[in-house]
Amino acid sequence: MSLKPVHGGPDGGPEPLWDFSTNANALGPNPVALAYLRRADPSRYPDPLYRRLRRALAEAHGVSPEQVAVGTGTSELIHRLARWTYLRGPILLLPPTFGEYARAARALDLPLWEAESPEAFLELLPKSSLAFLCVPNNPTGGVYPFLEEAARRAGGALVLDLAYYDLMESPPPLPQTAFRLYSPNKAHGLTGVRAGYLLAPLDLTHFQNLAPSWPLSVYGEAFLHAHLDPEARAWLEGSKRELFRLRGLLAEGLRGLGLEVRESPANFLMARVGRATEVARALRERGIRVRDCTSFGLPEWLRLSAQREEAIRALLLALEEVLAGKLRA
Repeated sequence: MSLKPVHGGPDGGPEPLWDFSTNANALGPNPVALAYLRRADPSRYPDPLYRRLRRALAEAHGVSPEQVAVGTGTSELIHRLARWTYLRGPILLLPPTFGEYARAARALDLPLWEAESPEAFLELLPKSSLAFLCVPNNPTGGVYPFLEEAARRAGGALVLDLAYYDLMESPPPLPQTAFRLYSPNKAHGLTGVRAGYLLAPLDLTHFQNLAPSWPLSVYGEAFLHAHLDPEARAWLEGSKRELFRLRGLLAEGLRGLGLEVRESPANFLMARVGRATEVARALRERGIRVRDCTSFGLPEWLRLSAQREEAIRALLLALEEVLAGKLRA
């Protein structure tokens, strides 16, 4: 089975005019966070233990610094979790969901359990070593109502991937006994800065030491400090109101084309277009990049992020043309 990463964003082709394929904040980059990056000094090494950063993250979340580990980003931390002997064993997923969890299991030849329903997921939890839930889920935007129960049932670690949590209208409370994985670069519109962190209900010192030396550059270190800055948080909260308006505008336009739409509680949605791979390819030829959900096991759906009004108008015009061409064919 292929281990090739499949994500939104760069696909090897020319840069698109409009990119709906990633769920980064389309109103970014956050100017406060950008100022932190510009002040970073790349002539020096960061602290290899990231002590000041981990203390700041711990204080913000009400945990001890030993319960915080930093990494290059969500993907790196997911793969490091799969390598951790403490959790080595079956990895449990609830599809459709982010493909990096399965990729980490396959890379290490670990047993991969894909539950067919939430009920099956809860039944398998006590027997799994590592279980992942994305909150809200990627690509569906679903928010599971059983997070507390899942945390109680977990036999190993229940990991809540919070890549879009800061982009939600009303983020749900999280069980403190779960592992919590944060990658705030999407929320701040700075996906090129690879930085994330993990919180756990136990000492992560050994887990932190499993990383290569200096997994975070001075830019990643500066970005995570920026994420905690009240001014950066205020910008993010203000941008969310406009993002949700744009998401609603996009949904309205898609429904106007006769498409089934599933909105999420964050800044993205899904649209049912039929043969998604063909539609995505046709849109790409017109300078628009979208996320074909075939790799998620949803071959009729596209995932689309909220973009500025000009981009939405361009997408709707191109999509109307592509769908009309499909019908004629």
